[in-house]
Amino acid sequence: MSKVLVTGAAGFIGFHVVQKLIKAGHEVFGLDNINDYYSPPLKYARLKECGIEAEAIKWYIPVQSNLFSNYHFVRMNLEDRQQLFALFQEQNFDYVINLAAQAGVRYSLENPGVYIQSNIVGFHNVLEACKEFPPKRLVHASSSSVYGTNDKIPFEEVDKTDSPVSLYASTKKSNELMAHCYSSLYKTPITCLRFFTVYGPWGRPDMAPMLFAKAISKGDKIKVFNNGNLMRDFTYIDDIANGTILALEVSNLESPNKDLFKVYNIGCSSPIKLMDFIQEIEDSFGTEANKDFLPMQPGDVYQTYADTRKLESELGYKPSVSLHEGVGNFAKWYNSEKNPLK
Repeated sequence: MSKVLVTGAAGFIGFHVVQKLIKAGHEVFGLDNINDYYSPPLKYARLKECGIEAEAIKWYIPVQSNLFSNYHFVRMNLEDRQQLFALFQEQNFDYVINLAAQAGVRYSLENPGVYIQSNIVGFHNVLEACKEFPPKRLVHASSSSVYGTNDKIPFEEVDKTDSPVSLYASTKKSNELMAHCYSSLYKTPITCLRFFTVYGPWGRPDMAPMLFAKAISKGDKIKVFNNGNLMRDFTYIDDIANGTILALEVSNLESPNKDLFKVYNIGCSSPIKLMDFIQEIEDSFGTEANKDFLPMQPGDVYQTYADTRKLESELGYKPSVSLHEGVGNFAKWYNSEKNPLK
């Protein structure tokens, strides 16, 4: 089995990737700064599910899970170059999955400096650490937002991505360019995954499913942007986590004729109307939502739609969880005692 570093381990996708890697028997090392962009109690609850107690967490000091012998966690910023390099040197990781980033399209309009520090400076440190202490592969979280104003549907990896409409999208596009440069110069195997809209249990409270669930549960209005005229490639978290781990296996495709740098879309490849998604939420919670129809928000796009044929043909990726099943699982978790924000 392999030793895998997962950054953003207390985040939504990171938490699920860590769980799957642990259960597969890999030696897993989680890293996160547990910032307050959204509810730290949710992040600490995710960590507790993996056997990391809040009171045991200290900056820069690895913590052993009390549930899994093959899991350690450390609190650290990617911007802390010296600490990050020391971790890479000490642990000698086989693989790195970089999911840590400042997320959120709309928040990037309010606090752009945070995105430069975390997504540009932090990612540069990861690339430098991988150059100095090379893993077999770096898998990096990009975003469907890089497609920006591209009106060709569905989005393919070969499409132009030079029209971002938010600083968040710009940083993700910059990450891909930086990764391509390092892969070319230093022969570092790097895969960038363009994530589409992810939902499911333990999701981020600033994203639509959690916002809708909270409002419906409390009888508050839900905000429906662009008067509901939006489409998203909603993809269940298990499909995303499984696809992320599959990307580690891209090394078996490599030969002198294969590029070390890879870019894949990862989504459901079946866009859903926002109003249909809301209907599934309403059905799962047994309550009709009180809707507040609003105009399109700055930085948003009308539609996301992933062409995932490349990931399917090269790695065998195939999403398997239907919207009905996924929303049902999400609602069950939301109403359970495991949800610290209920």
